[in-house]
Amino acid sequence: MGENPAKNHYAQLNQGEENEMEIFGYKTHSCRKALCIAGYILSCGALLLLFYWKPEWDVWANCIRCSLEEADVVLLRTTDEFRIYSRKNVSWISVSALIKSRSDYPATAEEDSVFSKSIMKPSLQVKSIQVQKIRYVWNIYAKQFQKVGALEDHHTCSAIHAKFGSGLTCSEQNVRRVICGPNTIDVPVIPIWKLLIKEVLNPFYVFQLFSVCLWFAEDYMEYATAIIVMSLLSIFLTVYDLRQVRHLTFFHKEDLFLMSGRGFQELESHHLVPGDMLVLKEGKTLLPCDAILISGQCIVNESMLTGESIPVTKTHLPQADNFKPWRMHCAEDYKKHVLFCGTEVMQTKADDRGVVKAVVLRTGFSTAKGDLVRSILYPKPMNFKLYRDALRFLMCLIAFAAIGMIYTVCVFAINGEEAGEVVKKALDVITIAVPPALPAALTTGIIYTQRRLKKKGIFCISPQRINMCGQLNLICFDKTGTLTEDGLDLWGLLPSERNCFQDIHSFPSDCSLPWGPVFRAMVVCHSLIVWEGKIQGDPLDVKMFEATNWVIDDSSGHEIEGQGSTHATVVRPGPKASRAPVKGVIIIHQFPFSSALQRMSVIAQEIDGEQQVFTKGAPEIIAMLCRPETVPSNFESKLLFYTAKGFRVIGLACKSLQPGKQSTNLTREEVESDLTFLGLLIMENRLKRETRPVLEELSAARIRSVMVTGDNIQTAVTVAKNAGMISPTNRVILVEANKIPGSFSASITWKPLEENKTEDYGSLDECQTERRIRLALGSGQYHFAMCGKSYQIVAQHFRPLLPKLLLNGTVFARMSPGQKSSLVEEFQKLDYFVGMCGDGANDCGALKVAHAGISLSEQEASVASPFTSRTSSIACVPELIREGRAALVTSFCMFKYMALYSTIQYLGVLLLYWQLNSFGNYQFLFQDLAITTVIGVTMSFTGAYPKLVPYRPPSQLISPPLLLSVVLNILFSLSMQIFGFVVVQEQPWYSKSDIHSACPSVNNHMENSSSVSSPGLHGMRDGADGQMDNGYKSYENTTVWLLSTINCLIVALVFSKGKPFRQPIYTNYMFILVLIGQLGICLFLVFADIDDLYSKMDLVCTPTTWRISMVIMLAVTLAVSFLVEEAVIENRPLWLLLKKTCRYHSKSHYKRLQRALEQDSAWPPLNETFFSDSVAISVEGNMGGHSNPTFDSSEDAL
Repeated sequence: MGENPAKNHYAQLNQGEENEMEIFGYKTHSCRKALCIAGYILSCGALLLLFYWKPEWDVWANCIRCSLEEADVVLLRTTDEFRIYSRKNVSWISVSALIKSRSDYPATAEEDSVFSKSIMKPSLQVKSIQVQKIRYVWNIYAKQFQKVGALEDHHTCSAIHAKFGSGLTCSEQNVRRVICGPNTIDVPVIPIWKLLIKEVLNPFYVFQLFSVCLWFAEDYMEYATAIIVMSLLSIFLTVYDLRQVRHLTFFHKEDLFLMSGRGFQELESHHLVPGDMLVLKEGKTLLPCDAILISGQCIVNESMLTGESIPVTKTHLPQADNFKPWRMHCAEDYKKHVLFCGTEVMQTKADDRGVVKAVVLRTGFSTAKGDLVRSILYPKPMNFKLYRDALRFLMCLIAFAAIGMIYTVCVFAINGEEAGEVVKKALDVITIAVPPALPAALTTGIIYTQRRLKKKGIFCISPQRINMCGQLNLICFDKTGTLTEDGLDLWGLLPSERNCFQDIHSFPSDCSLPWGPVFRAMVVCHSLIVWEGKIQGDPLDVKMFEATNWVIDDSSGHEIEGQGSTHATVVRPGPKASRAPVKGVIIIHQFPFSSALQRMSVIAQEIDGEQQVFTKGAPEIIAMLCRPETVPSNFESKLLFYTAKGFRVIGLACKSLQPGKQSTNLTREEVESDLTFLGLLIMENRLKRETRPVLEELSAARIRSVMVTGDNIQTAVTVAKNAGMISPTNRVILVEANKIPGSFSASITWKPLEENKTEDYGSLDECQTERRIRLALGSGQYHFAMCGKSYQIVAQHFRPLLPKLLLNGTVFARMSPGQKSSLVEEFQKLDYFVGMCGDGANDCGALKVAHAGISLSEQEASVASPFTSRTSSIACVPELIREGRAALVTSFCMFKYMALYSTIQYLGVLLLYWQLNSFGNYQFLFQDLAITTVIGVTMSFTGAYPKLVPYRPPSQLISPPLLLSVVLNILFSLSMQIFGFVVVQEQPWYSKSDIHSACPSVNNHMENSSSVSSPGLHGMRDGADGQMDNGYKSYENTTVWLLSTINCLIVALVFSKGKPFRQPIYTNYMFILVLIGQLGICLFLVFADIDDLYSKMDLVCTPTTWRISMVIMLAVTLAVSFLVEEAVIENRPLWLLLKKTCRYHSKSHYKRLQRALEQDSAWPPLNETFFSDSVAISVEGNMGGHSNPTFDSSEDAL
């Protein structure tokens, strides 16, 4: 039954966000509810269980559709490919006790607040739902559910200062407190009894519970007890994991008494509400909420969120008097005014207004820290074929079992067995055909892999992604700190005077830098602080400042002309500094570095001197902000010369401010305009030692490497070449996209990057160059490089071209954090399995959306990433892929083994059912516990093969080699068991009625031996002396059981693959010892003549010749099975030949695109420019662009 969204019945929650959902309104119907209750009783709770598994069926059965306004139950459905349903009850919050009269609250609060719009008149109640820890209230006027716990986005900068600058009234605080709930991020540990019920109600555990009950009914106590113990162990492990998550994510409540409200009362942090005004005192403070800084300045440590323990400067929100919402006004720079929950305020600096004030922006789970915690509690489900195939596999086994049930009922009913016995035997077939130990066996493989990764310094918080690592075929790498060293070394300074570059000043140098504008820029243009006696901040800033030999004096307030006393940073010459004509320089105001603007600025003043602006950032951006007459004519060629050598280049600029102008009232745009170009700072960023060998290893394994960085494109290309991402013989094509001024269209240009080198390296013959490039392009040896701005324009205006560009895109430079996440998602849409490896703030989003995100930072932010490496080098990437491949192959081996073990046992039982016989309890127990459980635990010990081969293991269970392997081995087992079953009856010593006919000498002993009682089959008597037997002992039983038991060992050995993804099987000593031990016990059972043992195991004595015949049958089965597995199933060249003969091609989007582009002689275009209108029409038809609403909406809005 599907949903038909009708008017007012349906809406969208969190539209355009990652956790977007559809919401449907329902009203409980009393008659329907009564019928459902009757159904629960009549079905003995089975209907209730079904509704627990399918909440949408529960809602459709109990309720009728209605508008969301009338609804008392809502049904939620995720908008992703999984379409997961959940049911939520609507609750009512009463605020009547807080509002004395109906007009009281709206009169004091702002009319456009969601709080005033959600209070229903005259009942003074608020209708709410809670979804994934976030509370939503019903907006009466907008007729929709809206998030509370956050300040509305529509406020302008001036409105925030005016409305919230002096705090909320007590009545406003109280109402908001009741509606929003407490400001806490609490992850309660689920009580064990609740968890136990939840685990037991899992479909598989329900099946296990059914199996256990059936086994107890059949006196099969031992295995039933073993399964109960294993399940309880699994549950306790789940409790332990949840406690670990709680320890990791719980926000410890500090007794922070922060000033809040108009009366400046002291308040505990959990009482805070959006709109409250905080006064931040001096000293360390752990922030309990997200807040907008409205006066003063703060230095915070955001390592909890970003993974970078670099102090970040936060400036107050400007009092801009316009109609734009504050976020749009600040664009991507808005984070520079926001103090995030869980981050540590290290230092506060008051301005002329006297105190550092902040307005509470978000509380509880709506905060940045809360969002991080929710991403762990509610991870995005991974769509991996293995898990879908596992369910199909179980369905096939259930269908297989159904055939066996029909056969069982027919056989036993025809022979006149009691109805109860027939039902028990038929149900028994299901527990035999579907292995109850399968989930436990698969989990052990993942646990062992996790343990091996931990030993190698790689930690995993999302174990289900380990198998996915085995499929990775594209890895995105951040550059700085990931491929290159964290720290930068100052290599040189290229000063500029009067429109010309001067001689380069190299570092380290004997002669110190002379005093001048460039030196002043290096001294003040940074965001460094002194913390616990050490200079802390961005490594680039630290290196630049240390080169000047000046020191930071951060101890006192300073009188600044026209501004009164303020707490500002002062820099002074150090003991080793060259002589300077000033006592020091005061840094008055900072415009912190913004990745969107690619620059930072400071306003500084020499003690008793004039105020000046200093700006540093990306050279291209700085040059655009400078007066053209101050920029050297050879600026571009010099920049290209140094970036082509892989240097990180920073542009410097300055200007003087007019005297008497209040610096704090200046906007960033006013400050960063009409600058004078000062020169280029050249930093050396060395490759890490491990980078090149790792990238070469990935390339040899046909795993694509892509660089995604915030650095200059030329530097990025050079680093990519030095690292081996781009081969020296390959060509790089620069893709540039630009919006056409004054129109809605855009242009895109392709040009070879080599073309730019002609100015510095001498010109080549144009025809020769073109011919050489075309030759390289024809052989597919080319790479696209583009910057973030071009990527965004291509995504918006040239959508159909994007997949083509991504297919050979290797370098993506000047990428913002949002663009990095979008790029990973676009690669995923091309059916790549994408890994992301990064180390800091800019990578958090991309680490979360990738199939496998690997963080090289051990900070708390890395909890957003499924994998964290203790060593900060990319050597962990091939290690993770190796272990992922081994884990994936282990999962397949385990599936195959479990399928064969259950099928072997199933076939053996069905054969014996033909004679109204079966295996005895101890026979079942030996196969289930002593053989299968031990093999299931030890088979996964095999480690990963050290070499990465240039192909991946299969990603799905339903693959021809795997299916053929299972089917052939089932046929081998069936043939052997039927052969043994039939041939034993042809033996001269065989007697159907006398089980001692083969060994008359043991007859007397057997008569006196005790037999195992069973409620099972009876009526088979010992023909020799009329002694009642338990009904299991027969020659067929002994033959089939011994053959099937040793057959389980054969398939375990045959399926335990070694190379190329796992180490050879002999390296798994534990498994080999177990197999030898089990084989020894089985052969002992075959050849032993111990009466008590045989009696206990329900075996009968057979002649030695027959026992040898059974061993020969098993040896033949082993030889045939092993030969087929090695010569056919594992024969990769054979399968490739079959694919070629059948003209089978991969259905992956990127493979299909590759084949299409190989036939396209016009691709890639070279030295051509396209316009968005023409391209959109010509390519749309055959490419079919992708859409990424999250990226489009969020990026366009800024």
